[in-house]
Amino acid sequence: MSNNQLQELKKFTTVVADTGNFAEIKKFQPQDATTNPSLILKAVLQPEYRLLLDKAIADNKGSSLSGSALYKKVIDDTLILFGREILKIVPGRVSTEVDARLSFDTEGTLEKARYLIGLYEGGGTSRERVLIKIASTWEGIRAAEILQKEGINCNLTLMFSMPQAVACAEAKVRLISPFVGRIYDYYKATTGKEFSGLQDPGVQSVHNIYNYFKKFGYDTQVMGASFRNTGEIVALAGCDLLTISPDILEKLEASNDSITRVLSPELAKEMQIERIGHDEKTYRWLLNEDAMATDKLAEGIRKFAADIVQLEKIIATAK
Repeated sequence: MSNNQLQELKKFTTVVADTGNFAEIKKFQPQDATTNPSLILKAVLQPEYRLLLDKAIADNKGSSLSGSALYKKVIDDTLILFGREILKIVPGRVSTEVDARLSFDTEGTLEKARYLIGLYEGGGTSRERVLIKIASTWEGIRAAEILQKEGINCNLTLMFSMPQAVACAEAKVRLISPFVGRIYDYYKATTGKEFSGLQDPGVQSVHNIYNYFKKFGYDTQVMGASFRNTGEIVALAGCDLLTISPDILEKLEASNDSITRVLSPELAKEMQIERIGHDEKTYRWLLNEDAMATDKLAEGIRKFAADIVQLEKIIATAK
């Protein structure tokens, strides 16, 4: 019996579940799992996962904290509860995200990341099993550089451009998450065109980043994220990791169409690729010149921040 596409993909790409739903993680048996504020908000609106938020609220009932400080503490505890449950299922790592409202605050990001790792380690979870997710702003990348030196591995998210990726690689960040689907959304909306396979601008972005990293020998892992269809996955077969939502994992599992490796270090090393600068001025200028990346980075930060605020409102009204 032939393998399905998901089984074939796992031969040359590490599959990561992009969900906070434990049942779905168990079903697809990924190596790692990622979460973000939107996924956690979606999860706690379901009764079976609301129990974790309720536990975090109850655990902080006697706290001297109040208002915003209390809500932040409950959210942090909820993130850790989700992370620990996920780590009971996956053999690898879980990504836990820093509050998006700290995206332009290097010191604030450092403080929050160290605090989250402390909560994990206090509960007996090794830091090697956790990736701290941080937005790929200049300030976020600088925080990640420091955290990596402290042995805290980072996943730089909301990535839409090469200058973001190169800055992360130069900072020796453990892993980056270039967003495929949101790039696709932007160009579909601005051009009115549909894109598929290797013509998809989001797919092209990850190809460029992956090949650049392998060409110049960076250790930073590339994990494509934010997918709209299985065609994007197939066109990125061979990428270090891909974090995939349950609905697309389902489609891959249901398909017996052939899937072959597209990306490889060997092919990348033979390519003619020019280096680009990675200092702050170059980063900011190149990002500014990329309207899509500028728009999507700002939009992503706003969306994740809004979902954190929504979580705080749920906590504030909890009985």
